[in-house]
Amino acid sequence: MPLNIMGGGIPETHEYRFKISEMYMSMETLRDGTDEKKVSDYGPGTAAGQFRGVPRSMKSHMTMVGGAYSFTDNFAGMIMGGYVRNTMEMDLTNMMGGSFDMFSQGLTDTKVMGKYRLYSDDNLAPKRQLSAIAGVAAPTGKITVKNTNHPTQTMRGKLLPFGMQHGSGTWDPVFGLTYQKIADPYWMGANFMTTQRWGTNAQDYSKGSEYIVDLYFMKQFNERALASFQLNGKAWGDYSNEPKRGKDSGDCHAGLNPANDWMTPLCDPTNYGGVNLHATIGVQFQPVPLQIAELNLSLPLYQNLKGPQMQSDYMLRLTYYWEVPTKKSR
Repeated sequence: MPLNIMGGGIPETHEYRFKISEMYMSMETLRDGTDEKKVSDYGPGTAAGQFRGVPRSMKSHMTMVGGAYSFTDNFAGMIMGGYVRNTMEMDLTNMMGGSFDMFSQGLTDTKVMGKYRLYSDDNLAPKRQLSAIAGVAAPTGKITVKNTNHPTQTMRGKLLPFGMQHGSGTWDPVFGLTYQKIADPYWMGANFMTTQRWGTNAQDYSKGSEYIVDLYFMKQFNERALASFQLNGKAWGDYSNEPKRGKDSGDCHAGLNPANDWMTPLCDPTNYGGVNLHATIGVQFQPVPLQIAELNLSLPLYQNLKGPQMQSDYMLRLTYYWEVPTKKSR
């Protein structure tokens, strides 16, 4: 399977599998529903209907690491975590400093999952297989990241908006189903994954649930290389409420007063969620046996966002994967 799809593949019995990815995502221009919006449509300003700060662009760098071990022909355990660095260019009113780059970095949530093969036509080299995934996302990502570089001193130490936080703050169940088929030299399949948000975190809100569907087609054009095409669909919900700190101390409210309007659309819990569809092209190369390098480029085909919020521009991902046999391996 393409290496960007979480839970793809089952390593040979009693083998370890490791994966590291570097991802860069660019988000440009605001969108509300299917319509692109200008920054000037929302401010910055102090008049009714305007915001003191409006996002202009966002860049996200993420390092993801994962490992897996196959206990039997049909069952593998997996773990995946990451570290993210977000930078958002903000336009502010002159009174607040004009503009600045809002920044945050830290660990993301960690997923621990098991994958069980429900069906295969052959244990060693299946041409068709169906697998189920179940696990949990542990709240290792912070939800209380604060502003450190705002041009106005009074804003430093205040809670950053939802999109600049790194986790959900709750223990979230993860479920999935994946189908793979081989018709040499072609590889194809479908993957479904959902992360459910059933709890309320320490800031008295819950993040929206996520649903992901991936369809992929791969062709091996060389004994050490193949090309891939994917359609990646995602739907996700908004936040249930504003953080407790906003209610108590006015963080993210104009004038730091909980009774006032939002300082930026990023603070409104309803300005999150939506549906998007991306196309991804990629290439895999095997430099040495049991190791694979993959490069993917994702571009948006359709975006319907519950906004205003930043829309996707493109995503670039480089992944390196290797399997490590043990004495018990066949």
